[in-house]
Amino acid sequence: MRPDGENTETPLRFEDLGLSADLLRTVEEEGYEEPTPVQERAIPIVLEGRDVLAAAQTGTGKTAAFTLPILDRLKAHANTSFSPARHPVRCLVLTPTRELAMQVADSVKTYGRHVALRSAVVYGGVPLDPQIKELLAGVEILVATPGRLLDLVGQRAANLAQVEILVLDEADRMLDMGFMPDIRRILDLLISRRQTLLFSATFSDDIKRLAGSILRDPVTIEVARHGTAAENVRQLVYPVDRERKEELLRHLVIEGDWHQVLVFTRTKLAASRLASWLDRHGVASTAIHSDRAQSDRTKALEAFKRGEIRVLVATDVAARGLDIEDLPHVVNFELPWNPEDYVHRIGRTGRAGATGDAVSLVCIDEADLLRGVQRLLQHAIPWEVEEGFEPSPHQQARPLRAPRGAAGAAPVARSRSNGAGRRPARAGGRR
Repeated sequence: MRPDGENTETPLRFEDLGLSADLLRTVEEEGYEEPTPVQERAIPIVLEGRDVLAAAQTGTGKTAAFTLPILDRLKAHANTSFSPARHPVRCLVLTPTRELAMQVADSVKTYGRHVALRSAVVYGGVPLDPQIKELLAGVEILVATPGRLLDLVGQRAANLAQVEILVLDEADRMLDMGFMPDIRRILDLLISRRQTLLFSATFSDDIKRLAGSILRDPVTIEVARHGTAAENVRQLVYPVDRERKEELLRHLVIEGDWHQVLVFTRTKLAASRLASWLDRHGVASTAIHSDRAQSDRTKALEAFKRGEIRVLVATDVAARGLDIEDLPHVVNFELPWNPEDYVHRIGRTGRAGATGDAVSLVCIDEADLLRGVQRLLQHAIPWEVEEGFEPSPHQQARPLRAPRGAAGAAPVARSRSNGAGRRPARAGGRR
């Protein structure tokens, strides 16, 4: 810092974090310029071999925050031998959903292309035999969902006796989904002297109890206040009668010329019904949820990314791990039961420095849910009434009151008919 008080400190570069030349080469090829806050803080700690308890928002680069240093730590084991015995599982990454498992596995392959380490991903909903064959050939880094991993252990295809590094990604979601018994069974199969990395969106009491039972003297990293939504996501609430939500969503998509719209519902049945309704009314749509075969989910996501599908309707579980570059619009067709899921949902847009819009269609029945979201965010969400979709008189105010103690009352916007909420201009930013 200069004597006049001006801070002249230059931003950290990846070269400053301790990564080896092989990983820095990959970082440069990927076009990364500066590490994100979670990468800046986590990478040196992981390289030291310390346990980590990290809280980071969706879209902050947390996958690279643990993948890059893990590859660096394990590259001493890299070899080109054909013997499976030379390729035991040394790193296990557990995720709650198939989509997130595939995303992490893709990152491992991308970042590890200059390191001779084998990796694989296993998850349910697909045949066991190809996964068994791949594991028996030997892999150093295994990404898995807990249930399928235990199936493979039971088939004697997965041996976890030499795992040196364990990662629990989206640990909060795994607890919400009831994976704790499976996680405990997996922990019993691992050696006690290992490095454990626990990444979670929030430090709930359940997460703290889990951390206390499996982490040794962890370094705590928290790059965002609990319940913080990304600043570059513009949030807006539309009050509407429940029976007119479908019509309003269709109107906003068509009038605003929205493309690539990710819509959230609370249940699988609601997701299927909404996607079918939109498709019948001229908006190409499909749904993804756990009842659909993995191949169908993958095809639907790829069609959405290519622009063949305009609206993708998803449940919270199915949407974890969806990696959609420059997603402009997220819509809460139904607010989630858990306010923290709202932050996860809207974090699908506005990633890596880009801007995005998060719209919520709120009816009188969701008044308490909206208050819960605003209480978590500690501010009220702006709202406006769409012309032609005004809610019944008894619904207009109650759902939209700012929560007691929240900062910044939400302005009441006037009715409009100009398709406001169009796709915003994309902002540049580091990847």
